[in-house]
Amino acid sequence: MGCFFSKRRKAEKESQPEGEEERPKQYSWDQREKVDPKDYMFSGLKDETVGRLPGKVAGQQFLIQDCENCNIYIFDHSATVTIDDCTNCVIFLGPVKGSVFFRNCRDCKSALACQQFRVRDCRKLEVFLCCATQPIIESSTNIKFGCFQWYYPELAFQFKDAGLSIFNNTWSNIHDFTPVSGELNWSLLPEDAVIQDHVPLPTTEELKAVRLSTEASRSIVPVSRGQRQKNSDESCLVVLFAGDYTIANARKLIDELVGKGFFLVQTKEVSMKAEDAQRVFQEKAPDFLPLLNKGPVIALEFNGDGAVEGCQLIVNEIFSGTQMFVSESKDAASGDVDSFYNFADIQMGK
Repeated sequence: MGCFFSKRRKAEKESQPEGEEERPKQYSWDQREKVDPKDYMFSGLKDETVGRLPGKVAGQQFLIQDCENCNIYIFDHSATVTIDDCTNCVIFLGPVKGSVFFRNCRDCKSALACQQFRVRDCRKLEVFLCCATQPIIESSTNIKFGCFQWYYPELAFQFKDAGLSIFNNTWSNIHDFTPVSGELNWSLLPEDAVIQDHVPLPTTEELKAVRLSTEASRSIVPVSRGQRQKNSDESCLVVLFAGDYTIANARKLIDELVGKGFFLVQTKEVSMKAEDAQRVFQEKAPDFLPLLNKGPVIALEFNGDGAVEGCQLIVNEIFSGTQMFVSESKDAASGDVDSFYNFADIQMGK
């Protein structure tokens, strides 16, 4: 038995005027805008300042290779970025959803945010970093790290587009795949290092149109001390629960405590389960269990003499209507502050 639709297609073909070719079918993927790889690449440049403005990369992969004495600025979010065989370059990268990979580079300075960061066969790099996972170096020497601090109006939205949290930043927790006995292939930049002295703002008229700031107080990513030695034996853990103003409250709390001379050591944002709450909050866990269903929590660790009292005072004065967990132990080596490291274990999936 014949098929009705096959007969109809045959009739349509027979009715087509002789000599007129059948029009090719149009599919949705044929109608997509064609991507030119050259628009997402800087290659073979020397002594130039180049970049991409917000909205010009829009989540595509990007390649930077064989550049020398160049200043390169990507003010947009990307999928992945690979940087190969570059010498004496300044490189700024907006949020990268996946990995940033430096290979065979030397004497470069960079500021960037990403999910994964890796360096291989490089020497003498300075990197102001925001990285959601542990940064990795391999077969590399004289690699120096600082905490990312940068601002422009589109940056917060680009972090969201890249799926990155501004509070998950393990910039100083470096893993060296190829350590050398008695030597250290990496180090942390001085805490008073001025990022603009290492990664200067662009000077071309096009790129200057982006409203930039490198002031720590305006940085989208909270500037933390990371693995640097603590100034005090007293630390305090504060946990903020999900709500309409969680991020704003976290930023406000950081500003208040840093303004009073305390140090932000590290930050985390993670979803918690009941067993996590028991480890972190201990006897207070039942009070906070209902809040965990609202979404991820943000944890902040502050350090400094009087940090516990200072945190409790600020929370009571400014955030009296907001439920927060504030640790009560003053000893950074024991008690409630250990719960921050339990909290870090949650983030690492342990």
